[in-house]
Amino acid sequence: MDVTAARGGPVPSRFVRAKPLEALPAKLFDEFREGSGDREVSTTMVFVRILTKLLQDKQLGKLVVPIIPDEARTFGMETLFQKYGIYAHAGQKYDPVDSHTLLRYREERDGQILEEGITEAGSMASFAAAGSAYATHGVNMIPFYTYYSMFGFQRVGDSIWACGDQRCRGFLMGATAGRTTLAGEGLQHQDGNSQLMATLVPNLIAYDPAFSFELAVIIQEGIRRMYNKCDDVFYYITIGNEPYLMPKMPSSATDEGIIQGIYRYAQGERKRNWPRVHLIGSGAILREVLRAQTMLAERFKVSAEVWSATSFQQLRRDALMTERWNRLHPMETPKKCFFEQQFAGEAYPIVAATDYVKLIGDQMARFAPSNYVSLGTDGFGRSEAREDLRRFFEVDAESIVISTLDVLARRGDVERSVIADAIKEFGIDTERTDPTRA
Repeated sequence: MDVTAARGGPVPSRFVRAKPLEALPAKLFDEFREGSGDREVSTTMVFVRILTKLLQDKQLGKLVVPIIPDEARTFGMETLFQKYGIYAHAGQKYDPVDSHTLLRYREERDGQILEEGITEAGSMASFAAAGSAYATHGVNMIPFYTYYSMFGFQRVGDSIWACGDQRCRGFLMGATAGRTTLAGEGLQHQDGNSQLMATLVPNLIAYDPAFSFELAVIIQEGIRRMYNKCDDVFYYITIGNEPYLMPKMPSSATDEGIIQGIYRYAQGERKRNWPRVHLIGSGAILREVLRAQTMLAERFKVSAEVWSATSFQQLRRDALMTERWNRLHPMETPKKCFFEQQFAGEAYPIVAATDYVKLIGDQMARFAPSNYVSLGTDGFGRSEAREDLRRFFEVDAESIVISTLDVLARRGDVERSVIADAIKEFGIDTERTDPTRA
């Protein structure tokens, strides 16, 4: 009997002909573990440096596909124009206004950069084509699509979902991310949502790194998983435009912690009779958390451990998988998820702050060992300086301190009068409109 005929014809099949790539040498990313010295840089600037190194690599360079809608200069990517060129099927047909400059706009028939114009949909089509080339053409293309993070999931969410459905591989780089980090751009551009929307795509892995070594570890792991291990996943990484000093990777940080979603960045002063708390931060807000740690110790005699949460999404997924395993194996010793393991034996209150809606931090509330408070940027963005925006959304260091003192007061560890005095000292307007109110 002809089985094919019996089932009404051939069943579509998917044959992957691309061979796994060799692992990247670790030394390619070593410089990013050393920090930026006395130079302030943004995570976007760090990413452009990582992208440049990948383009220069003899093994990977020709496989990398930089994709930009229309903001190459905003992201500092014009440095790539001269060496790699912007793809144009007919070559350059006009004389650009910057033709006299060193970093002039240069189009070439064999250009490697795809600058698609103001079209996120068109850019996503290019990402899908490059991201699925390993299956359709047997070639491991590595797309890096960099765009204003606010204009991703909100505008082309269905295209991102389709990329997940067709098992695309590659990196979506959500630049100028965070509701308070892109100073002065207001409601249209300020992104406090994308990290939440990223949780909806099952095979999308989302991260919000604060420092250069975190970003390097994440991209290195992403290339390993997608092109060496050949997992059918793709990555969403938010990067910001706020410049600050990038520290050297501390001894307390591990690649595993960064990849799993959290690690202890700085241990607080542990003094007898001082209340203890855990402070969690991600992205640019981690620096506000570090400032809050110092203020709590110096002014209020509170010991705070600071943790960097590179991915609440990954923490939540691991927690849910662990919870399911425990439910289905009732006769075996229950397991603890990675998040619970980090705080084993340290059941102190947790205050988590991000530059996104509070639901990002809330994802881990029920897995916390003690009281848990989530701070975030619910509401519309607005045009203002970073410091004012963070005060408005109550994710600046002073607001983190107030929230910490409040949770300690509810436990009886500090007097409520201490909170009142701190509110007065910090000049916090207690009667202004709640930013979450419509």
